[in-house]
Amino acid sequence: MTTDNLKPTTDKKMYKILKTLLVFLATIQLSAQELSATITVNSDMISGSNRQVFQTLERSLNEFMNQKKWTNKKYKTQERIQCVFVLTITEQPSSTDFVGNLQIQSSRPVYNSLYATPTFNFRDKNFSFRYTEFENFQYNPNGFDSNLISIMAFYAYAILGIDGDSFAKNGGTTYFKEAENVVNQAQQGGYAGWDNTTRGATRYRFITDILSNAFEDYRTAMYTYHMQGLDIFHDDKTEAKENMATAINSLKKIYDRRQNALLVRVFMDSKADEISAIFSDGPRYDAVGKLKDNLLRMSPVNGEKWNKIK
Repeated sequence: MTTDNLKPTTDKKMYKILKTLLVFLATIQLSAQELSATITVNSDMISGSNRQVFQTLERSLNEFMNQKKWTNKKYKTQERIQCVFVLTITEQPSSTDFVGNLQIQSSRPVYNSLYATPTFNFRDKNFSFRYTEFENFQYNPNGFDSNLISIMAFYAYAILGIDGDSFAKNGGTTYFKEAENVVNQAQQGGYAGWDNTTRGATRYRFITDILSNAFEDYRTAMYTYHMQGLDIFHDDKTEAKENMATAINSLKKIYDRRQNALLVRVFMDSKADEISAIFSDGPRYDAVGKLKDNLLRMSPVNGEKWNKIK
């Protein structure tokens, strides 16, 4: 038997080895990503025959958010942060110009439980961007290239920061600083939402407030509510509810200083259903009257939910 007769078999073995190695490396790379994002592009309000551009946009955004490495930390697959983005296109002034809004939600697991608690629920109404089908998505931390990519990068770091704060006191500062850098770089683009000239719940206002000492109570509340509340709920429901109530009541300090505080609204938008469900069930929290009064003052729009608390 000649060596030529052995070559095909050897090639096949090498191919299998290389294929296995590539799959292994891909698995390592996948497990290193921080976000497990689901992005949906809703274009129902746009008439026209070219629906493919929205499908391509949706696919490209999902690949960009899930495949990019946002930090230098390694995340296991089960540690990736679950988040959902719904981009609703409301106008298309030209073939490459789009206007719409973005709904962002994220969650994190509760210790010793199958429950995932919502940590962020935010609607960005100041969303306009240019996009050419099949363009390459890359984030440049040292400049501004695309409003679409800057917005997605901003919320990636915002989600990472909120998640970090829920596990350690001020644990998200590094990521909030990265989000602040996105804001600073994006201001040169001239789009709405990146500076203090745009009213309402903007990216600029969110990151400015969350890094301000004046709103430190919000970040402390996020830690207390999650680590000292939800994460011990399985072992001690009474203590957990007391700590969660302490976190909620501490937000009243922010409300008293600034009744339209964005961060208080963000907290309530994320937690209203959860708070209502937990405090309307046993064991009873003794100071429920004060808690309900504070909740009604801070978020009257959720009055029906607070009235379920007993």
